[in-house]
Amino acid sequence: MKLIFELGTEGRGLSLMPACDVPEYTLPEERTAPLRLPHVSENELTRHYTALCKRIHGVNDGFYPLGSCTMKYNPKIDEDMAALPGFTQLHPLQPVETAQGALEALHVLGSELGEIFGMDAVTFQPAAGAHGEFTGVLLIKAYHTDRGDTARTKIIVPDSAHGTNPATAAMCGYQVVNIPSGADGCVDLDALRAAVGPDTAGLMLTNPNTVGIFDKNILEITKIVHDAGGLCYYDGANLNAVMGVVRPGDMGFDCIHSNLHKTFATPHGGGGPGAGAVGCKDFLRKFMPGPLVVEKDGGLAFDYPEKSIGRVKLFYGNFDVCIKALTYVLTLGRAGIPEAAMNAVLNANYMRVKLAEKFTMAYDEICMHEFVMSLVDLHKETGVSALDLAKGMLDYGLHPPTMYFPLIVHEALMVEPCETESKETMDEVCDIYGRLFDLAYSDPDALHTAPHDTPVRRLDEVGAARNMILRYSFAQ
Repeated sequence: MKLIFELGTEGRGLSLMPACDVPEYTLPEERTAPLRLPHVSENELTRHYTALCKRIHGVNDGFYPLGSCTMKYNPKIDEDMAALPGFTQLHPLQPVETAQGALEALHVLGSELGEIFGMDAVTFQPAAGAHGEFTGVLLIKAYHTDRGDTARTKIIVPDSAHGTNPATAAMCGYQVVNIPSGADGCVDLDALRAAVGPDTAGLMLTNPNTVGIFDKNILEITKIVHDAGGLCYYDGANLNAVMGVVRPGDMGFDCIHSNLHKTFATPHGGGGPGAGAVGCKDFLRKFMPGPLVVEKDGGLAFDYPEKSIGRVKLFYGNFDVCIKALTYVLTLGRAGIPEAAMNAVLNANYMRVKLAEKFTMAYDEICMHEFVMSLVDLHKETGVSALDLAKGMLDYGLHPPTMYFPLIVHEALMVEPCETESKETMDEVCDIYGRLFDLAYSDPDALHTAPHDTPVRRLDEVGAARNMILRYSFAQ
C-alpha cells in the first residue's frame, strides 16, 4: 500500500478549509518555504484513508482482549459530550470567570473519582498512566523531603509490576528494590519484610496485580510498608476490576493514578490522548501539582497547594478526556460503576474456566479482570509458541491477547475480555482458541507460518524494532 505522499500528481488538490475569518498574518521570510503536502484529490484522499481503516483492528471491529489494558467499548454519548462547543471552544488562558462550567466539570469529576479512589484530592494534569505514576512518586518524594527524611532512597516494586513502575521510580531518583511473588502470584510477605527498612521511601503496587489476582494480604502489605515509615502507591491500571467495589484508599494506599483512558471511557490506543488522574490522601494534598480547582468567593478558581511540586504538564491536563470520564461516571452512577467491575470479573472467570479444559492456567484460581495462560507445555510438545498461536488468531479476525507478559510466566498469553463482551462473543473466541490448540498438535507448521490471510504475512518484528523507519524521505 502506498503512502499518502506517493499518491497524486503535482498541482492536483482539494479545498477543505472554510474561508478565513480573521486577518491574515505574513510569516517571516525564513518560514515561507512551501509545505511538502501531498497533491491529491478529495477522491484519492478519501480512498486512501478508507483503505487504512480496513487494515486496523479496534474494539469497533471485534474482540480486543489485551491484558492489563482494558480495551473495552465506550459509549458514544461520552464522545458527544466532549464535542459540545461549550467545551471545544474554550481557551486555557481565558479568564476563569468565563469558564465556570469547565471548572465545575473538573471539580465534580475530582469529587466523584476521589470517592471511587478513597482519596481526598485529585489532579488531572498528568497526560497518561506512566505520567501519573511519575507524579505520584514525586508526591512521596516531596513528603519525605519536607520532613527532612532524606535517607529514604529506595522504592519497592514487586516482580509482577507493570514495566513503567521501576522506570518511574528510577526517574524520580530512587533505587528500585525488586521483590518476588509467591507461588500463589501474590507478594511474598517474608521478602517484603526483609526489604523494608529506614531507607524505604515507598512501595509501588498494582492490585489486582498483573496476573489478575487480588492480593489477599493487601492490608498486611500496606501495614508493613507504613510501619517502616514508607508510603504506598497504587498503580490504578487495573482499577476496572474493582471500581465501586473496594477503594485503594481503604486498602492503605496513600496515592493512586488511574488511567482514565482504560477505566473511564476514553478510547485506549491510537496515540492518545490519555489521562493519568492522580489522587492522594489529605496529608499529601499540599504537595499536589497545581493549579487545582477550588471553591472561592462563591465560585470556582484555580489555586496552587501550599508546597506544590509545580506543574507536571502545561495547563490542566487533557480536558476532553476528563469530560468523557465525567459523562461515563455520571451515566453509570453508584450502581453502574460496581456492576461494570463485577461483569468484567465474571467475564474473565467465564473464559478462564472454559479455556482451562485445554490450556494450562498460570494460576488456576478465581481471577479478577484478567487471567494468564502458560503455553510452556504446548510449546514443549508441539513446538508451537505463544507467538505462533497469537499469529494464528489473526486469520480468524481476532486481535491476540498480550503475549509474553508478565515476565514471571513463561510462554504467557494474558487475556482480559472486559465487561462489554457478550457471552456469545466469548464462546466464539474460546472455540477458536480451542481449534488453534488442536491445530498445534495436528499441523504445527500451519501455525509456524501464520498468519496466511492478512494483508501482510508474518513480519520481522525484531528487525522492525531495531531498524525503525520513523519518517518519510522525500525525493530531492
